[in-house]
Amino acid sequence: MLKWALIFLVISVVSGILGFSGISSATATIAKVLFVLALLLFLAFLVAAFAITGSVW
Repeated sequence: MLKWALIFLVISVVSGILGFSGISSATATIAKVLFVLALLLFLAFLVAAFAITGSVW
């Protein structure tokens, strides 16, 4: 999912440089959403791993 967020971020930057502001803002929003989802999934799996193993380290 982070891979797709990075791809959309690159598309956003390139389209912003070329002057396509509508595409740039849309892909930036998609990149932000994908990054937040990846972060939430990471945190959920981290909490689940600590809950299952019963230890912090």
